[in-house]
Amino acid sequence: MQLPSSLLENAVNEFSRLPGIGKKTALRLVLHLLKQDVSEVLQFGNTISRMRQDIKFCQRCLNISDADICAICANSSRNQHLICVVENIRDVIAIESTQQYNGTYHVLGGIISPLDGVGPDQLSIEPLISRIQKEDTEELMFALNPNIQGDTTIYYIQKKIQQFSCRVTTIARGIAFGGELEYADEMTLARSITNRLPVGQYVK
Repeated sequence: MQLPSSLLENAVNEFSRLPGIGKKTALRLVLHLLKQDVSEVLQFGNTISRMRQDIKFCQRCLNISDADICAICANSSRNQHLICVVENIRDVIAIESTQQYNGTYHVLGGIISPLDGVGPDQLSIEPLISRIQKEDTEELMFALNPNIQGDTTIYYIQKKIQQFSCRVTTIARGIAFGGELEYADEMTLARSITNRLPVGQYVK
């Protein structure tokens, strides 16, 4: 892509480094910024810079935060004895958007995947174990992706905390609402049958 300015080219190259952004999309974004007032573009740049420099990770659950302790952990109206274990921050955002969960979180920062070179020591498992011990956790709920790596992570952590009295659960797995049985894979269908619910509990 031949561009008339090295400054323009540098900006396009930086935008194209973002996931899902190709050269053409990057050029469109940069040209859009060129149409804006200088003050607006400076504010845009300052916002990104401040986000990267000033954002924190919660000392308790490792969620993103503006302070040392995130708003979720600091909220006394939430169940502080219930921990939902997730792989990453995107999962926290997804669960929060349902408005159906009122406990706290713990972000592992990944899942155990030997093929990808990710072992237990690279995840925030020890801080989780420390939390369970110090906070008298009543329930640990896993909300990890339903695959081999997710199940391996659950199994590993469950073994590490078996000396504690907290209840260990996982989110239900099965056929998605609106899905059709003929298109479900065998594992999903098998889990749906295994995790079947009483009709009175499901249809209200």
